[in-house]
Formats: sequence, C-alpha cells, structure tokens
Amino acid sequence: MADLIPIADTDQNAVEALLDTVFGTDRQQRTAYRLREAVGIIPPLSFAAVEGDLLVGSIQCWPVELAADSGDRVPMILVGPIAVSPLRQDVGIGRALTRRVIEVAQNSAIAGGDSLMLIGDPDYYGRFFGFGADRTGQWRLPGPFEPHRLLALGNGIPMQAGHVGPRIGATVESRLAGHASGS
Repeated sequence: MADLIPIADTDQNAVEALLDTVFGTDRQQRTAYRLREAVGIIPPLSFAAVEGDLLVGSIQCWPVELAADSGDRVPMILVGPIAVSPLRQDVGIGRALTRRVIEVAQNSAIAGGDSLMLIGDPDYYGRFFGFGADRTGQWRLPGPFEPHRLLALGNGIPMQAGHVGPRIGATVESRLAGHASGS
C-alpha cells in the first residue's frame, strides 16, 4: 500500500501531471475549480500517496462557504480533486486518501472540519464514506453541476438555500487533535 504524506512534501509539477492524466488538461473548466478560485489548499487536509519515489495519488481540500440566503455564512471544506494513477486504481488508494481527510478534518479545529462537501459519484462516496445529497438540494454553485452529485458529510452541514463559493481570506487553523501524517 502507498504511504500517505503531506502534499506539500511532493513535487507539485508531478501532482499537476497526475491531475491532467486523471481528469484531462481541460479540468480547470469544471465548476469545482470555480469553488477554488482565489484560495489555497488546506495543507493539513491535503495528501499525496507515494510508493517509493513515485506519486500514485493525491487529494486536496479547499476552504469554501455557504453564503446562505438568510445572511448566514457557513464555513465548509471542499474535498477534491482526488486522483489516483490509472496504473494503481482499484487497490484502495483513493479510499485511503479520503478516509485520511475525513479522520483529520473531524479531529481538527479547522473551520468547516465538520462540514465536508464534494462533487462526485453518489454511489461510491455514499457507500464508502457516508456522503449524501440530502442536505445540499438548495445549494447553488458558480457553474453547471448535477444536483445528485453535490454531496456532503458532517454534523455542521447546513440545510438551507444559498450560494457555495470560495472562502476568501480564510486562515487555516493548524491545531489538530488527531494526526495528519503517516500511514
């Protein structure tokens, strides 16, 4: 199995190349990328999967928020992209990366750690991790998306109408009750 290390400890060009391989070079056109504009990754929640010196997977997390129609602003964390080398898919690397993020987020003081969201396959993310679309039906995103693929997990997930966007100016609290590195 791959070792999970902080993504900051890897070659960022290799991460970008992996993302291009898995999602295509036009991936920045997707709605999820609009949610990441003007914010950086959350380092304690972003990991690389390596086998020796070879990058075989990555996961990144981003600070977002729901700007509710009521005026409330609810911090959340966008999980993804989650990428696994085509040569190493179906061996549990993506699941290990996602489990690590969930574990660290739920045991941290990071704003939004109890409110994870992603755009993805509801069968996969529901079956393995408990993500669901039952609270996201009134959310709006800055681009097209399939509502059944807008998924969330956590006790802090708001069930109200609003616009999801980048959490501009977010500072990441790095105190963790759990552990963020190692495998």
